[in-house]
Amino acid sequence: MNALREQALRIIEGSIKAVLPEAAVIKALHDRPAARQAVVVAIGKAAWNMAHAAEQVLGDSIRQGIVITKYEHSKGLIDRFEIIEAGHPIPDENSILGTTKVLQLVDGLSAEEEVIFLISGGGSALFEKPLGNLTLQDLMEVTERLLFSGADIALVNVVRKHLSAVKGGRFAKLCEPASIFAIVLSDVVGDRLDAIASGPACADRSTSEEALDIVKRYRLDFGPTILEALRQETPKQIDNCETVVTGSVKYLCEAAAVEAERLGYQPHILASTLTGEAREVGKMMAAIGREIAGGGSAFGFRKPCAIIAGGETVVKVTGNGKGGRNQEAALAAAFELDGMDDILLFSFGSDGTDGPTDAAGGIIDGGTIARMKASGIDPLQHLTNNDAYYALQASGDLIMIGATGTNVNDVIVLLCK
Repeated sequence: MNALREQALRIIEGSIKAVLPEAAVIKALHDRPAARQAVVVAIGKAAWNMAHAAEQVLGDSIRQGIVITKYEHSKGLIDRFEIIEAGHPIPDENSILGTTKVLQLVDGLSAEEEVIFLISGGGSALFEKPLGNLTLQDLMEVTERLLFSGADIALVNVVRKHLSAVKGGRFAKLCEPASIFAIVLSDVVGDRLDAIASGPACADRSTSEEALDIVKRYRLDFGPTILEALRQETPKQIDNCETVVTGSVKYLCEAAAVEAERLGYQPHILASTLTGEAREVGKMMAAIGREIAGGGSAFGFRKPCAIIAGGETVVKVTGNGKGGRNQEAALAAAFELDGMDDILLFSFGSDGTDGPTDAAGGIIDGGTIARMKASGIDPLQHLTNNDAYYALQASGDLIMIGATGTNVNDVIVLLCK
């Protein structure tokens, strides 16, 4: 492994370590009055870590707790907690099972009781109960078609909220008259509370009309049962929930900048609200790299530097390959940086899993395309087929770090020596 790649992996490791949720959860619980007898509900990809931290602080004050997290994201037993692993990004039977158990746990709570609600990204799929006469199959179909449409996650969640019995503030209503203290780890650009995990304990700013407009805009032909559910409005006022946001992609970008500076790079954070199509973002970042490498001054950056951007891109799926948005961004960038020396780009998801794969993202350099071709891979064909995983696997350019225990969105970094 060359020095540039070693430095990239150190930035990845250091930035993730800086945004692990345990310390933030412990601080949030210590900064408020001693908790009375409470039930604890943790949902999302970071749910296990957040619940583990809560148990350390609250101990015997926890009457009972439930964790719902993604498959292979649990790290063992936690005292007083039941742990359920479920489907992501498409909900499955375990999503419904876990949510049913949560609703049984909060049913009949009094005004003197409290729900500690630990929320992290991924909760939209993991914490789910179909509204009214809808079925799990309905929700699976809607989610899959929305994700493949190219709609960004905020729009996807507007629709999902209006089809769920627990999203868009409906869970908070089901907890009444008990109070809720929510600790939120944000994976949403701009940290909109009603978008993170689809806002189960937050007044919903979106409307039924918006949800129906999104369906129309992306030409999604849903049946009458789904359309009728979309017309049912979500709660617009929640009075029983106090919320603290403990982490977001902004902190991840700042942590990456600190690590890059330690390694001798001048860091520049372009944005922490990055959106757009993944391959176009990858090409844009690579274009900046070409400008810097050529001595250009259009961006005002000078070598050695690290260009950093965080957020959440989308992939419009037209092929039938395997990959994720970070892998697709990296593969697209590889064409632009082909043959160049002393330059590297990596893009990764902070949770350690990019799309429905076991990779966190991709790390490419000027030799990536040549390595793919030497392995018998046609990189352009793989990009066209949304098959970045196998292309990057062939060139040895997948980022494999496993589940991290946090989830604050994605970061793409360009290193120029």
